[in-house]
Amino acid sequence: MVTNASAFRVLADVVVLAHLTFVLFVVLGAALVFRWPRIAWIHLPAAAWGAWIEYAGWICPLTDLENWLRGHAGEAVYRTTFIEQYLVPILYPPALDVELQWMMGSFVIAVNAAFYAAYLRRRARRRRQSEAPVS
Repeated sequence: MVTNASAFRVLADVVVLAHLTFVLFVVLGAALVFRWPRIAWIHLPAAAWGAWIEYAGWICPLTDLENWLRGHAGEAVYRTTFIEQYLVPILYPPALDVELQWMMGSFVIAVNAAFYAAYLRRRARRRRQSEAPVS
């Protein structure tokens, strides 16, 4: 039998998976542009949002949603950001400070800028090849 608490717990876990998927999309989504160029229309705003959240020192609304669901499930909520709760313990020192957030925001921009630059170079090279006179 499904109780309200277990339903909220499952929904909170779904939010965590969605949040992690979004974070991965923000960081690495530009790689998808090589296969599906139109995804840039979704990825660029997502990457801008991800970088802005870090630069502004805000907490993503998905973190608040997860905490709300966990609270309704009778579980403990966390008082940190999603990144601090799940990713920082794996990748970074125990405390997420402003400097680290700025570094993470810059990392998002740098990785995506590299992917988009490579994609644009590839596209320009293909365009030049297709315009070259056939002898």
